[in-house]
Amino acid sequence: MSARTVDVVRGVVLPRPDGSLTSPQDVLLDGGRLRAVERSSHRRGGTVLDGGGRLVLPGFVDAHVHGGAAVLEPEVQHALLRQGITAIVTGADGVGYAPSDRTSAAWAGRYFAGIDGEHPRFDGGSVAELLAGYDGTIPVSVAALVPHGTLRRTVVGVDRRPATPAETATMVALARQGLADGAVGLSTGFEYVPAAWAHEDELRAVVAVAAEHGLPHVSHMRGYEDRAVPALEELLRLAAATGAATHVSHLHGPAAPIVALLDAARTAGTDVTFDSYPYLRGCSLLSMVALPTWLPLADPDATAAALDAPAHARRLRAHLDELAGLWPRVTLAWVPGLAPHEGDVAGRALVDVAARWGVPPSEAALRILRASRLRASCVFAQPPTGTAAAVRALANHPAHLAGSDAIYQPVGAAATEGRPHPRGWGAFARFLAEHVRGTGDWTWHDAAEHLSGRAARRFALAGRGRVAPGAVADLVLVDPDAVADRATYEAPRAPAFGIDDVLVAGQPVLAGGELTGARPGRGLWAAAATRPQERSPS
Repeated sequence: MSARTVDVVRGVVLPRPDGSLTSPQDVLLDGGRLRAVERSSHRRGGTVLDGGGRLVLPGFVDAHVHGGAAVLEPEVQHALLRQGITAIVTGADGVGYAPSDRTSAAWAGRYFAGIDGEHPRFDGGSVAELLAGYDGTIPVSVAALVPHGTLRRTVVGVDRRPATPAETATMVALARQGLADGAVGLSTGFEYVPAAWAHEDELRAVVAVAAEHGLPHVSHMRGYEDRAVPALEELLRLAAATGAATHVSHLHGPAAPIVALLDAARTAGTDVTFDSYPYLRGCSLLSMVALPTWLPLADPDATAAALDAPAHARRLRAHLDELAGLWPRVTLAWVPGLAPHEGDVAGRALVDVAARWGVPPSEAALRILRASRLRASCVFAQPPTGTAAAVRALANHPAHLAGSDAIYQPVGAAATEGRPHPRGWGAFARFLAEHVRGTGDWTWHDAAEHLSGRAARRFALAGRGRVAPGAVADLVLVDPDAVADRATYEAPRAPAFGIDDVLVAGQPVLAGGELTGARPGRGLWAAAATRPQERSPS
């Protein structure tokens, strides 16, 4: 199949709301959009993609992925498309590339070096400029959130203090401009600095901007697992104070109290949704899970220097010693900067590395943080409050939509460098394998909602999330009996199985399981009355 626009996807079945599947149908396309869905016929002309009886679903939308820079890499594009992901939402956790000045864009790349990394084509500017840089350069589409932490770094700097009224007003103005430039919401990261230092008046003022535009406030909460309930309560209070629709990033923790809070809030009229991934291990910066917040974490260089400061030695040692229960749950993912004699530690348990080095795990963690200048990342098992039953219960909630929270290796790093979490290669396929084919919790129609429709509506992605006349022709052909994830913690880069053909705006971007070289992806604007409507997909 060439990269030219397809006219007919022939002989596919579609899911119905009642859980059944249609008879074989032809999906007729015109100019990158769906024109009609009709009974299948072999007499149609034009460019035809043979569906071979496979299931056709709307292109999936990853609601939370650290891919704003990584998506430029072919390996990441392949990983996304093999799962059926045709659009991603970036800028989560309050840290992102735009809007920013050059200094703050560079800060975001350094602070989140092990999560997002530096963007090779963008060094500060507006959301509109960031989004325009994706147009016609990649096979998938990219939406962006306005990141509150980056706004705060731009306006307040890295000082641990409240914002002044004038500084808050400046952040509000920047947020308004970012949403006017097409951002699909505003993100906060209450566990990350400098956002963790923001006072309530600042948060209310900035979050209210999202409410003005009818777009969501997307938040990494102040805590998860045993801290999830009070953290969710904080978000719901902020929603009540501002009127903002609220979306919780990668929600996990004890299901019963979380579900009770969500249901009560929704019954009371609060617009709240969340995303989750189907794993019992997370991934983040080692500094985020290991270092105390009294260090100047918003300034990686200052924090790296503080690790060696004699004035902090006793206090830091006491903090690290209190984390004895954490170290056995930590596996190293990406560790740049170590000397050759220290070995390749990626994919190894921290306690094993410590034993090999002949030091306590806390000292091994410090050595890695120093050598990597806080860039190191890790995979960690959730505490006992995180259970398979809780993950399943949350995935079946009506407020749920899918997000991988994928963290890929930094742009430009070798494809084999590090041992990332497998969710970037398998989360969406795992959802399908477990919840449709496995437990039967979802029908295929439900799957299309969880993996596409709900995210498209939540982030105002016009024309996406459905297979219907007028919709953008982002289409995924699924082998319903075979689709599955193959990525594991030991081999995290194994591509998913059972999705071999994907269209974006009517163009084949994955054919026979391989990239075609077509680049119809683009920066996605939120479709709202206060902004220009979505541009043509062609």
